[in-house]
Amino acid sequence: MASRKAPSLKRRIVYRAGGCIVSCASWLARIFPERAVDRVGTWLGRLAIRISKKHRTRTESNLRMCYPEWSDQEIQNTTKKVFEHFGKTAMRFLRASRMSDEEVLRSVNATGLELLDAALAEGKGVLLISAHFGNWERGAHYLATRGYKVSVVARDANDAKATEVVNKKRSQQGVEVFSRGSAAKEILSRLKRNEIVAILPDQNTWEIYVPFFGKPAGTAVGPAVFHLRTGVPILGSFCIEMEDGSYKGVIQRLDMPELSGDKDEDVRRIMTAINAMIENVVRMHPEQWLWMHDRWKAARNAGLIEQ
Repeated sequence: MASRKAPSLKRRIVYRAGGCIVSCASWLARIFPERAVDRVGTWLGRLAIRISKKHRTRTESNLRMCYPEWSDQEIQNTTKKVFEHFGKTAMRFLRASRMSDEEVLRSVNATGLELLDAALAEGKGVLLISAHFGNWERGAHYLATRGYKVSVVARDANDAKATEVVNKKRSQQGVEVFSRGSAAKEILSRLKRNEIVAILPDQNTWEIYVPFFGKPAGTAVGPAVFHLRTGVPILGSFCIEMEDGSYKGVIQRLDMPELSGDKDEDVRRIMTAINAMIENVVRMHPEQWLWMHDRWKAARNAGLIEQ
């Protein structure tokens, strides 16, 4: 396997700057009250849309591809809301360790917990599928506060300091984190202990191409492989921000497809169903999904969709 190319000096500077911003934001989140944190987060989102042409352009391009019926004004308005949402959500996450258990529980109106309990009663653990949507960190924090054992598979940030800050916050919120690079062994260990493992498979990979918003998207196969290997139940979990700033937590069954007995085909069918579940919730609240991520990069590079 070819070694990974070292980042350029420019990228290293950008990554280090990002780590400094995360550290400063974490300090602000500790000293500001909740409403002020929301305002700071919204302002940071507005700042980001001005200074990050790359991510603004990618957001607009992704939205235009997925919503061809939208006007330019609708694209621009939603892009602005996306950046504001993630600025505010990031600041809320950094502040969340200051919240009492009662505050965390009050912040989420959860439905479907009985589905989670029934799945755990099977004794195989649970794969909880979520996405970079709404406030996925609050969703995990809420479940941990309710007493569930929750682990999350997460990609390390490009800067080691940012990774340290973020993972420390997750740990303070009762959520165990392990790196995507060592995920398989850790996932199997938690499932054997009948615990919950949360996976967010809505980012670009080169593993398999299945539809997302009607376009082929490079998609991780892990959830399907673990289900076929262990029989672990798969549920969806989404923490949706409401107009008043509170959250609606939704736990739902995956619409599991009929399996064929052919492993490769069944992996494809399961991941297609998972992408469809994520797409459905994103379509209901498009301003709450991470459109600035290059979700279709692998498919474009493979010539499956236009550049």
